[in-house]
Amino acid sequence: MKLSKPLNKYFDHTLLKPEATCEQIDKLCSEAKQYDFYSVCVNTCYVARCTDNLKGTDVKVAAVVGFPLGACTTAAKAFETEEACKDGAAEIDMVLNVGAFKDGRYDYIRDDIYAVVEAAEKYNAIVKVILETCLLSPEEIEEACRLSKEGGAKFVKTSTGFNSGGAKTEDVALMKKTVGDALQVKASGGIRDYDTAMAMIEAGADRIGASASVKIMEVYENVKQSC
Repeated sequence: MKLSKPLNKYFDHTLLKPEATCEQIDKLCSEAKQYDFYSVCVNTCYVARCTDNLKGTDVKVAAVVGFPLGACTTAAKAFETEEACKDGAAEIDMVLNVGAFKDGRYDYIRDDIYAVVEAAEKYNAIVKVILETCLLSPEEIEEACRLSKEGGAKFVKTSTGFNSGGAKTEDVALMKKTVGDALQVKASGGIRDYDTAMAMIEAGADRIGASASVKIMEVYENVKQSC
């Protein structure tokens, strides 16, 4: 399969565990610099530390907002977004309010996304919307993609990795088919090996969120050498 960019640039190197320590965050940043990943993805309390660690590199900092449930108020999401951007976040991965979406409160969902987009845009940051696809039907995934586009997001993303399931190739393909070239697609949740990562890219993923990025790159280097 021909990649549209170097494999390392697909990765948001991720550490979102509640027990993550400063030492582990520093290691995440060190690995991101070594492999020149696209970004690190962390909880908002670690954005400033990552920004400092990654100074002088082109590795970006992505922060999760309303994570992992998406059920906080719109004002809380917007505030958290602004705080993260002030600390150096270039990308915001916000969680869809799935309960409101299931209620059919589509205006609320659109406004929720737009509020985060508006807060991020003040700092030239972009927004990804985490749909939590394991909780949605195919028709709901399509609708959530449309609302994300209408709200001004630049990406739709499969999963938090904290629910009942992670990324599936069929969901990635459906998301890509729905958004076309208007938005990009990020696959995340349960992507722990090279074959799974490549399957997600083949299905249409423009970005991969993974904590196993280094392991995947090591396998990739071995594959390249054996060809």
